[in-house]
Amino acid sequence: MRQLVSTLLTILVLTACKNRQKAAVDRHFADSLITRYTTPAAVTANAEEMQFWKNRIDPKATGLVNETKYAAALVARFHLLGDIEDVHKADSILLQADSAYNHKEAGLLLSMVGHSILQHRFKEADSCLQKAKAIGLKPYESLAASFDVDFELGRYSNAALELRQMKRGNDYGYYFRRARLDHFNGRVDSSLQAMLHAAELAADYPSLRQAALSNAADLYLHTGEMQKAANLYTQCIRMNAADFHSIMGLGWIALVYDKNDSLAERLFHFVRQKSRLPDALLRLSQTAEARNDSAGQKQAALQFETQATHTGYGNMYHKYLIELYTGILHEPAKAVALAQKELSSRATPQTYAWYAWSLAAANRKDEASKIYSQYVSGKPLEGPELYYMGKLMQALNKGYNAQAFFEAANKNKYDLSPAIVQDLRKSLQE
Repeated sequence: MRQLVSTLLTILVLTACKNRQKAAVDRHFADSLITRYTTPAAVTANAEEMQFWKNRIDPKATGLVNETKYAAALVARFHLLGDIEDVHKADSILLQADSAYNHKEAGLLLSMVGHSILQHRFKEADSCLQKAKAIGLKPYESLAASFDVDFELGRYSNAALELRQMKRGNDYGYYFRRARLDHFNGRVDSSLQAMLHAAELAADYPSLRQAALSNAADLYLHTGEMQKAANLYTQCIRMNAADFHSIMGLGWIALVYDKNDSLAERLFHFVRQKSRLPDALLRLSQTAEARNDSAGQKQAALQFETQATHTGYGNMYHKYLIELYTGILHEPAKAVALAQKELSSRATPQTYAWYAWSLAAANRKDEASKIYSQYVSGKPLEGPELYYMGKLMQALNKGYNAQAFFEAANKNKYDLSPAIVQDLRKSLQE
């Protein structure tokens, strides 16, 4: 009898080990990254390049090439270290050069298009683009920039047409943009193939390859293929240890998939120490949320709000602030105001969904219903917006519609915060 019990216990232990989910994030790699971190080569190279072009600028006579290169190096440092003032300084340099050349240099205006998109100033980007076109752009430059602006402004038919016109056999820019449009249209497999192909085409350009691989990792995260996402994030970090987006990607996988909140917290704190962007604070709030630590969640959320609402960031963090204002911070009126401001910058199905949800959270359900019917119904949405619309339908007592939205949101559950996932599961069981 004792032998039978022992055998049964062994079988149970082996079965439990077999069914235990393998962690997607390599803890030893994460620990090594944190404890042995040194200034990456990309940061050093950027500093040298920036100093080189800065030294070539003649303070008594505004030039073109040196100023443009210096501005580009400043924006590159922003992508590495997250200081928004680098972008503002680059803007100032380009504006001064644009004025000195009497607004006749299309290249300067084209650079300003990119800077405006980066800061979510989409109408300003469109204005700069039209001026650049009037001066004269090469066909490919015009199509690529037009796609970027039209896509951000929600002019998807225009963006699709421009993408078809710019198609080349083996072009990184084409495939990167195709991946974005395919993802918007729900063709995730095609989007992944396009992004991975873009990475292949950029084999000799590390920064471009890294950008494509990091975006592909985001797409794998979206589809729930967590090991593939973790592998690509790790590859990106090996290429550039200052890829804080990928480091936070690993942290997110550790939190929502591996259920290793301690490792996630370490990674988010690490990024918080190295980057000046507020992103890590949002993730730290969500880490506390996963632990049911409402006090810690709110504290980090308030810290994120303080930094993300700084005038320097403009509209860059509206999406995440709306989630907080309709959630842990319980200030739906602020969410409504931000959603209205976002709509004035870009009117897309996503931003209208934010507005409808903010109105519903503020108990303005009739207005929310009208916005949904007119601008959101039947349009492509992503995980958070699908959940929001499910909650709206629930508030309007449209249970069948709510269930459909919740089921769709559940397919992208790894895009959602722990509290939203918990509420989503509860709603699906009702």
